[in-house]
Amino acid sequence: MSRSSYKVGDMIVLKSGLTRTAKADKRCRIASILPNDHGHVQYRVQFTGENFERRITEDDIDIGESPRRASLEAAAKADDAEPWLKFSGIRMGK
Repeated sequence: MSRSSYKVGDMIVLKSGLTRTAKADKRCRIASILPNDHGHVQYRVQFTGENFERRITEDDIDIGESPRRASLEAAAKADDAEPWLKFSGIRMGK
């Protein structure tokens, strides 16, 4: 399974043909990262002029034109992140 290369808030550029018109702005912001679907990383993105989000896969992103990618070190740090539930912090009443 592949890891996400981008993080929430990154501005990306979509490949041609994914927007309605050729003159439409292809830049959008990643709103959230979705679970993998058969090994493909999915994102919810939003264009600045729209009030809804679209679902795309990492294959839809134009890697050459996207200005910012998460570094490999940041991806490694995400794997070493602490779990959101800490069992040592749970107190049981008697």
